[in-house]
Amino acid sequence: MMSELRQRAGGPKDAPRSSTTTAKDRGNDAQSRTRSGISILDIFRVILTLAVVSCGLSYYLTETVTWGYNPWFTNWSQLVRYVKGPIALTPSELSLYDGTNPDRPIYVAVNGTIFDVSANPRMYGPGGGYHFFAGRDATRAFVTGCFAEDLTDDLTGVEEMFIQDMRNAKKRVEKQIAHWVGFFGKHQKYFEVGRVVKDGTEDEMKGKRDLCEAARKQRPKREKSTSA
Repeated sequence: MMSELRQRAGGPKDAPRSSTTTAKDRGNDAQSRTRSGISILDIFRVILTLAVVSCGLSYYLTETVTWGYNPWFTNWSQLVRYVKGPIALTPSELSLYDGTNPDRPIYVAVNGTIFDVSANPRMYGPGGGYHFFAGRDATRAFVTGCFAEDLTDDLTGVEEMFIQDMRNAKKRVEKQIAHWVGFFGKHQKYFEVGRVVKDGTEDEMKGKRDLCEAARKQRPKREKSTSA
């Protein structure tokens, strides 16, 4: 009798314990299933690994970590200039940026627009093949190709290069200038920094400037009229 009473008394107490244990087991199972899934940290590790591999492969193939794409904001010098705003230099001030002073950038101007070409000192710095363009606005030389005689922004008479088609001569000159402005403006390494301003002290040649020999040779020859 006593053993039966003990069993009956213990019966109700055992039921809650069994249900409590089952709930814990379910919680543990849920945690196990959560741990076995992909966490945010795992996703981050995969993305980071892919990014490192991509940068390494890009540098091996293109010598850049961005597969050859260099947006302007990745250029520190251009970013600083963008924050400071455009500059305005007189021709005499512009001449100080010809690459002879290592503490100054190298500037080239075309049609009054100044471009920073410091990224290519071998070309525009001292001893470079195009050093004569540095520190000046040589728009005329860009059009005529006379690098010795026409290192100036004076365009008077340049349209005579296209004298055969005088109606469109100025447009052709403007097209040549636009080509070089676009060359420097759209270049991945060069960027625009400001404008050239005249201070009235420049020694400008008055009157019509004669075409250099190389420019005269570029003149289109008139077709000889043939009679029937």
